[in-house]
Amino acid sequence: MQAEIIAIGSELTSGAKLDTNSQWLSIELSALGIPVCYHQTMADDRAAMLEVFRTAVSRSDVVLITGGLGPTLDDLTRELIAELLGTELALNETSLKIIEEMFAKRGRKMAERNRIQAMFPVGSEPLPNPIGTAPGVWAEVPREGKAPCRLAAMPGVPSEMRRMYREQVEPKLPHGEQVIRRSTVHTFGRGESDVEAMLGDLTARDRNPEVGITASSATITLRIESRGVTFEECDAATAETKSLIRKTLGDLVYGEDDDTLESVVVTELDKRGETVATVECASHGLLSHVIATVSPSGPTYRGSIVVGDETGWPSAESASDLATKDGVTALAQNCRDQFEADYALAISPFSKPEGDEAPLVFVALAHKSGVEIREQAILSDLTIARPRAVKTVVNLLRLHLAK
Repeated sequence: MQAEIIAIGSELTSGAKLDTNSQWLSIELSALGIPVCYHQTMADDRAAMLEVFRTAVSRSDVVLITGGLGPTLDDLTRELIAELLGTELALNETSLKIIEEMFAKRGRKMAERNRIQAMFPVGSEPLPNPIGTAPGVWAEVPREGKAPCRLAAMPGVPSEMRRMYREQVEPKLPHGEQVIRRSTVHTFGRGESDVEAMLGDLTARDRNPEVGITASSATITLRIESRGVTFEECDAATAETKSLIRKTLGDLVYGEDDDTLESVVVTELDKRGETVATVECASHGLLSHVIATVSPSGPTYRGSIVVGDETGWPSAESASDLATKDGVTALAQNCRDQFEADYALAISPFSKPEGDEAPLVFVALAHKSGVEIREQAILSDLTIARPRAVKTVVNLLRLHLAK
């Protein structure tokens, strides 16, 4: 069994947009044990598209198409699937009603041209789109001397395509002889080589599950890939490996998969009914941004102060007065008092060292029992140093909450 992915859109072939859908679908299909042998990216050209569709169906058992399902004249996918099947388009009243209701909810009048999106090749199955106006198409295309080719056409909008694939296309697909589960474990506080040394044989290449290591902005992520006959078998092996990682790395591990340092901290604060405020200099508002954008940070996050490079707040004469342990302590304590928060996170300005010394940034956590401080030497570009300082101070709070 093999699969083929076709991405439709002149904006893709011209380079105006990047085709990320094919990459995402390839990863999803490989998890089902279905190898992807071909990627094709097509402009909105009728003759070329029909030729590619016919070739794909003849040689691949699963064909996934993204794009070309809109209401405009250059959206040709549904018409060409009908031609591929040797049939005509017919109106699906249920799909039309769903599209009309979606326009009504948005307070817009549906254009007559949008009716085409409720037209489907006779013998195919509509794939409803709960978050967009372009339904998908599912068809099984007969092939002489072979099992039918399973074909799914989905919207080109990534969010719509991914939901449609997960909810409606994936359940219709067969599984290969071996399936794959992928997961991640995130750590902070040690370098990549240190983490690898601590894990030992867990990162051996011939191990199943396989554990790989990726470093990004001071976060070390462990990629776990488990292969087995069933998803249940993979899940059990993944859970065992995660347990070994946590046992080995201890509090270096802060989360899994979609977790971030700030989401873990805010979720824990919200659970406890506690609050946090922030004050920052060197990070230029990045700390407040990452905390404020985490849901459900509304009642948990009391507020922020972003101090300019030359601002002496609360009582310093210049930014250099704040770039010390005493300065960042004052920042944190004053911030906690001002916002009446349970915790305050503070990041100092960068220090201005003399000679060959590296500049420093100080971060601090203020709580009811006192202030905890860390210093960080700036040995790299500021675009790396700033997010590292943010993660360092957020991690201070995470570790405090874990005590």
